[in-house]
Amino acid sequence: MEVKELVEQIARSLVDNSDEVSVTEEQEERSIVLELRVAQEDLGKVIGKQGRTARAVRTILTAAGRKLGKDFRLQILE
Repeated sequence: MEVKELVEQIARSLVDNSDEVSVTEEQEERSIVLELRVAQEDLGKVIGKQGRTARAVRTILTAAGRKLGKDFRLQILE
């Protein structure tokens, strides 16, 4: 499973409107940026209280990146 697909699966499991979840991948100089888009009403579910859920997803990305030798960043967009 690709890292992009992993983020998409995690997001879909958290939100009510799973049809509106999309993840795009952009290559920057030294990192790969994953842009996560969800429905406006699901934004809080993906971010979590005090950003805990978003931080947990970013931790998973860091671990996956270390294993693959890449640097992943997550941006949650409205």
